[in-house]
Amino acid sequence: MKDKTFQQITVGAGCFWCIEAVYNEVKGVEKVVSGYSGGTVPGRPTYREVCSGLTGHAEVVQVTFDPSIISLEDLLVIFMTSHDPTTLNRQGADVGTQYRSVIFYNDEHQKEVAEVVINELASYYDMPIVTEISPLDTFFEAEAAHQNYYANNQSQGYCSFVITPKLAKLRQLHADKLKTSVT
Repeated sequence: MKDKTFQQITVGAGCFWCIEAVYNEVKGVEKVVSGYSGGTVPGRPTYREVCSGLTGHAEVVQVTFDPSIISLEDLLVIFMTSHDPTTLNRQGADVGTQYRSVIFYNDEHQKEVAEVVINELASYYDMPIVTEISPLDTFFEAEAAHQNYYANNQSQGYCSFVITPKLAKLRQLHADKLKTSVT
């Protein structure tokens, strides 16, 4: 049996709990890890520090995927349609640079794909897309309580009122890209 070759992309779309829940439903996605990237403060940031907005980090997810099942382009289209990429440093009630829309790429190919997707989707939005495209420097995994947050906390208010509607939108827009049984 041939070993699968996985790729990774790191993205931020507001609160990492939301985008983690979205990508956990996409077929070809092997693993989704919530974390922090893009900061300027040395050392490993904590959730509390990142939420202060003072570290420069964004809440992100690192997505490990099988490109023979789902393309990077499709993953980025799902990303761009799962949040509002036209609001600077804000997603709903979450405000601050830690909630910015961002794609952290690993190589020039990923950067080019991100630029193409953004250009292709720009005409679908009334406002300009403000999604940052930056090279991935360091990814810090978030604390254990933030991993699989939606799956472990579905009855929590934020999950019910913010994440569940995002998942409904995902299922409507991208049904052909979803796992047949979501765990």
